Amino acid sequence: MQFRHRVGLNSVAASLTGLMLSLAFSLPAQAADAVNSAEETAKNVCSACHGVDGNSAITLNPKLAGQHPEYLQKQLTEFKSGKRANAVMAGIAGALSDEDMKNLAAYYSKQSLKLGQATTNGKGSLGEKIYRGGVAATNVPACASCHGANGAGIPKQFPRVNGQHTDYTLAQLKAFRSGERANAPMMMVISAKMTDAEMAAVSDYIQGLR
Repeated sequence: MQFRHRVGLNSVAASLTGLMLSLAFSLPAQAADAVNSAEETAKNVCSACHGVDGNSAITLNPKLAGQHPEYLQKQLTEFKSGKRANAVMAGIAGALSDEDMKNLAAYYSKQSLKLGQATTNGKGSLGEKIYRGGVAATNVPACASCHGANGAGIPKQFPRVNGQHTDYTLAQLKAFRSGERANAPMMMVISAKMTDAEMAAVSDYIQGLR
């Protein structure tokens, strides 16, 4: 009886070892498949607007490279649900599964962001003053209070903004103000207090932020 019991335990141990080895080999393969799938999607679907590496050449389309994956996944989910309105992105996101979105967000977050230069809003400019100190007269808070001194943002809370195209940032601020973009209530409140000149200045400063 003891021999049979020992044989049974050995069989169980062998089965568990086999299962663990199988998982050890399959998990890296699954991860590689996810990366390859995301890269293919980036090449075949996203590259025309955002570039394969997430550094868009069209300034009205955002750079995605180096963005926090949680933020990217959230935006894709909200494009799909309609919470963030955009006809083009609604169609694209609608064809993606939750897993596709997660993998694509992870892919772009690992790409290297190509930084830009401000046109006129450098050190001491209106753009810098707004970004770092806000607008006291109208209770506009400093952008840096949420997005960080260097624009890197806070993962899971606030997106990276540094190096983003001036045209895109300006368009989004105006969309928040008009209510066209309504998936970030805090930004809607802030943008409602800003003038066109203030938006343009801080957007230009953000493009050169590093």
